[in-house]
Amino acid sequence: MSRIGKIPIPIPESVKVSYKDRNITVKGKKGQLSRAIHPNVNLQVENDKIIVSPGGSSNEMRALHGLTRALVANMVTGVTKGFERVLEINGVGYRVDLKGDTLNFNIGYSHPVVYKLPEGISATVEKQTKIVLSGIDKELLGLTAAKVRSFRKPEPYKGKGIKYAEERIRKKAGKSGAK
Repeated sequence: MSRIGKIPIPIPESVKVSYKDRNITVKGKKGQLSRAIHPNVNLQVENDKIIVSPGGSSNEMRALHGLTRALVANMVTGVTKGFERVLEINGVGYRVDLKGDTLNFNIGYSHPVVYKLPEGISATVEKQTKIVLSGIDKELLGLTAAKVRSFRKPEPYKGKGIKYAEERIRKKAGKSGAK
C-alpha cells in the first residue's frame, strides 16, 4: 500500500463532499471542483474524512492509490485555501501588463506576447516584473504557470527570462577572452 494513500483526508466543516458514479465533487467557500476517479481505486466518504483504498496490489494500482489520494487532498485544500504560484521576470526592458484576464508580455521579441488566462485562474502583477497566479485547481494552476514560463525560459548566462520565484538559475561562465 502507498504510504501517502493510507492517510485519510480530513474534511473541514465548511466543505461538502459528494461521491456518486465514480465522480467526486468538492464544494467549499472558494468554489467547486469535480473529478472522475479511476475504476481501480475505491473511495469512501465518511463523516469527517475521505478514505482512499486500492482495488488490488499491483504496482499500477499502488501508484494510482497514492495519486488519487493526493489529487483529492488537493481538491479539498483548493476549495478551502486556494493555491498560488509566483513568477518573476528578469531582463532589461522585460515587463508584463495585466488587462482584465489577459497578460501582455514584452520580453525581448519583436512583438508583444499576449496570453489569455484560463477560466478559474486569476493573476496580479506587481511592479511589472512579478506575476502572482492564483486559483483553486492546483493542476490547472501549474499548467498555466508552466505555459507562462515557456514564453521566455531563463537562460543560463545572464539569467534573463521568466522563472518561478523559488527557482534558482545556475549561471554558466561565458567565453574567456583570448590570451
